[in-house]
Amino acid sequence: MSAEQEPGAPNEPAPPPARDWRRHPLLRRLPVLVLVVVGFALWDWTKVPERELVWNLDGPGWAGVRGLEVQVLDAQDALLKREERFFSGPPPSQLVVPLQLREGHYRARFFLRTDAGTLPPRLEPFTVGPEPRVEHSLYLSARR
Repeated sequence: MSAEQEPGAPNEPAPPPARDWRRHPLLRRLPVLVLVVVGFALWDWTKVPERELVWNLDGPGWAGVRGLEVQVLDAQDALLKREERFFSGPPPSQLVVPLQLREGHYRARFFLRTDAGTLPPRLEPFTVGPEPRVEHSLYLSARR
């Protein structure tokens, strides 16, 4: 017998300490978990989807085009993308411009260069919906 036990006391284990919910280990990690979830939600909500703007180049006038500049503008005429392409022969039948755009109304400016000189700029409005690929037709008649 140990000196701490009384000679007639029963040999029972001590009751477990009461669990306090304020000391739970998950509660200490909760603020970090909440910040991670809120951060992920904000990141996903502000993400701008990648789109493909596709212009089908229709008409006989495209055979003489040797240079092309595309400018994509938003509703406030802010330049979102500018891309130049040069061709040794006729351009391909489709012009594909990858770009991150939200849904809305935009405009595209086209500057065309031919063997004979520069053509007047063209302004083409277009609307972006939920689909990832936006296709439009761009017709160019033959120059006289």
